[in-house]
Amino acid sequence: MDERHALAEDLRRVVGSRVLDALDILFDPDELSGTGERLRELLGVKSRSWADVLLGEDDREAAFLAIRLVSGLYPGDAPFDPPAAWWGTPLGRAVARRAGHPAATAVPVSVAAAMLGITRQGVHDLVRRRKLERDPDGAITTASIQARLSRSRGGQAVADARRH
Repeated sequence: MDERHALAEDLRRVVGSRVLDALDILFDPDELSGTGERLRELLGVKSRSWADVLLGEDDREAAFLAIRLVSGLYPGDAPFDPPAAWWGTPLGRAVARRAGHPAATAVPVSVAAAMLGITRQGVHDLVRRRKLERDPDGAITTASIQARLSRSRGGQAVADARRH
């Protein structure tokens, strides 16, 4: 499954479970009278569109969409702080690449590793080689993580173009 399709499916699943399933629970089936089915069809279309934006060329549009999705899907009074495994999902990877960490300027090594999809030792190696930056408290800056992800995505795009 390619990255765009995996992201669209992840978005469809997450939005479906967090938003549409909640509507199904809150309203009686006769109150929705087919609206739920239409919303799920629209969600399939929107998920593909969102994946196109998140993986597209417009960095600003992608960052704004990533932040909107996180805000809408994970509301709360506390700052957004997903478990490290979340960063390994297609949506987590897209958010990391396009918006960094929406609620933190620096993260622990374990979260940086999850955001980058590498081991903690790999993060330490990148810090040592000055490929990632630490803040004054020793955490890894999300700006350096996002920059690394953006560079690797650009390199991947070049490699993909050469293959085709």
